[in-house]
Amino acid sequence: SLPAKLINGGIAGLIGVTCVFPIDLAKTRLQNQQNGQRMYTSLSDCLIKTIRSEGYFGMYRGAAVNLTLVTPEKAIKLAANDFFRHHLSKDGKKLTLLREMLAGCGAGTCQVIVTTPMEMLKIQLQDAGRIAAQKKLMAAQAQLSSSPAAAEPAVETRPTATQITRELLRSKGIAGLYKGLGATLLRDVPFSIVYFPLFANLNKLGQKDPNVKAPFYVSFLSGCVAGSTAAVAVNPCDVIKTRLQSLQRGVNEDTYSGILDCTKKIWQREGPTAFFKGAYCRALVIAPLFGIAQVVYFVGIAEFLLDMLPKHRA
Repeated sequence: SLPAKLINGGIAGLIGVTCVFPIDLAKTRLQNQQNGQRMYTSLSDCLIKTIRSEGYFGMYRGAAVNLTLVTPEKAIKLAANDFFRHHLSKDGKKLTLLREMLAGCGAGTCQVIVTTPMEMLKIQLQDAGRIAAQKKLMAAQAQLSSSPAAAEPAVETRPTATQITRELLRSKGIAGLYKGLGATLLRDVPFSIVYFPLFANLNKLGQKDPNVKAPFYVSFLSGCVAGSTAAVAVNPCDVIKTRLQSLQRGVNEDTYSGILDCTKKIWQREGPTAFFKGAYCRALVIAPLFGIAQVVYFVGIAEFLLDMLPKHRA
């Protein structure tokens, strides 16, 4: 049932995000730093420096936004894919690869309603620590080379998600929360086109009978492999999306007017390898996230809970 699918998708998203959020934070910071202003050299370096400067919970900056909105996001994504697969199937026959890709395309398009504002707010909170650390470093360097008065650091203020939302709505209206919508579509639609057909076909390999669900470990491994493959494939789009949605820049970092301008500047000033910044972090985030999501979704926790309600009432 649709309610069961939505509950399953929501539970899957909450569990997955809680497990992998620190890696996602590292991914955002690695993608946003530009040549000449590198604060972090790798995933481990980023996490260690974050813990030292911001504490353990610094790794979860922006997690509240994700945990709040990931439920509707994952619910829409998984339920929409099922909806489109159902309506694209003919008399219950096996879907062709093209129809599986169309179903994934529909799911990716539907989810951006929630994904865009969620990513927009999350990125500001995740990257605030990097910008603050960069300012402290610049102030320390200036203090060594000039008078102490000229290098006095400013008081660090980090806005909350609520403050960012209010400011965007006040200055730009609802469109402010949907900055980077085109880049989000450019990332999420191809991701879903790759992910869902790949997962479905890998998961079928573990089914002994077409009418019986595959074992949970098969669904988990299928979700991990399909998720990491799709994540790396669309990483250039994710880098562009992250850069476009960042409202604050570090010292001497580029600003962008759109997708083409961002693509051109990254290519010219940082080289083609810059489009794969944070790719392994993204693969590490997406693999367990979608592995967990698919297990919860396919095991059907919601069906069990909904089935128990009438018995409990009785």
